[in-house]
Amino acid sequence: MTKPRVLVTCPPMLGLFDEFREDFEAAGLEGVPAKTTQILSEDELIQQLPEYDAWIIGDDPASRRVLDGAKGGKLRAAVKWGVGVDNVDFAAFQDHDIPVENTPGVFGGEVADVALTYTLGLARETYRIDREIRLNNGWPKPSGISMTGRTVALVGFGDIGRQTAKRLLACGSKVIAYDPYFKPADGIEVESADWPSRLDEADFLVFTCPLTPDTRGMFNEDLLSKLKPGVRVVNVARGPVIEEAALLKGLRDGTVYSAALDVFEVEPLAPDNPLREFDQCIFGSHNGSNSADAVRRVSRIAIGKIAGFLAPR
Repeated sequence: MTKPRVLVTCPPMLGLFDEFREDFEAAGLEGVPAKTTQILSEDELIQQLPEYDAWIIGDDPASRRVLDGAKGGKLRAAVKWGVGVDNVDFAAFQDHDIPVENTPGVFGGEVADVALTYTLGLARETYRIDREIRLNNGWPKPSGISMTGRTVALVGFGDIGRQTAKRLLACGSKVIAYDPYFKPADGIEVESADWPSRLDEADFLVFTCPLTPDTRGMFNEDLLSKLKPGVRVVNVARGPVIEEAALLKGLRDGTVYSAALDVFEVEPLAPDNPLREFDQCIFGSHNGSNSADAVRRVSRIAIGKIAGFLAPR
C-alpha cells in the first residue's frame, strides 16, 4: 500500500529533514522535502501540490489561488508549521474541505531570545563593533546605552510578548505593553497602554505581534512624530507591521537611531534595499524561531497532526 506523501516547504524543518524521516515512517507517511530556501511561489505550488496528500506549510502563499489551482489533486490535509498564519487562507481550505491547523504557542522562548539579543545589540552596538573589526580592521568603542532604567514599548503581549517582557524586566527595563487583548500575566510586571499613547517615553519599540489588518503598517510616517527622538526599533513579528519607507525616513532624520529587523516587507532583503545603508542597524533572515530544539519539537507536532488528519475515520 502506498504511503500518503507529505510535501514539506518549511525552511527550518528542511534544514534538519533527515532527522524526521523516521518520524514520518513511524506515522505511516512519506515526507518529501521541497527544494526551497524560503518559499515556493503560487505557480510552483499549483504545479506540485496535486501530487501530495498533505502539506506542511512554511511561509509560502497558502492562498485560494493555490488551492483552486491544485483542485482535483490528492491534497487532503495541511498544517502550518509554527505560529504565524497570515499567509494561510483558512476560508479557502474550508471551502475545499481540507482541514488545516497551525502549531500555536510553540516558539515564545525562542523568538523572545532573539528579540532580547537584538535589543541588547542595538543598546551596546555589539554587532556594529564586530563588523568594524572583521571587515575594516577597526577597533571602535561606541558608548552605547544601558538597559537598566530604560523604557521598552512592547507591541503584542501573547506568548512571544510575555516571554520577551520577562527577559527585558530581568535587564532592569520598564515595559509598556500594547495589546487590545491584554491580560496580566503572573510574575510579569508590565504596564498596559493604548496604542499609540506614551510612545514618547520609549527608548525601544519592540514588535512581537501577529500580522493582522490592525497591525499591518502600524509603524508608519504618521507615527514618527509620536516617538521619542533616537528610539531603537526591533521587529521579530512580521515585516509588513513596519512600513519600510517610514522607517527609512526615521533613520535618515534621526527620529530612529537604529533598527533590528528579523523580518521585512519583501524577503529575502533585496541587494539594493536602502536599509543596507545604515551600519547601525541589524538584519536577520526571518529566523527567530529556528533553534534546533524548537525545530525538532514543532516538526514532530506537525507530523503528528498530519497523521491524525489522514488517519482512517
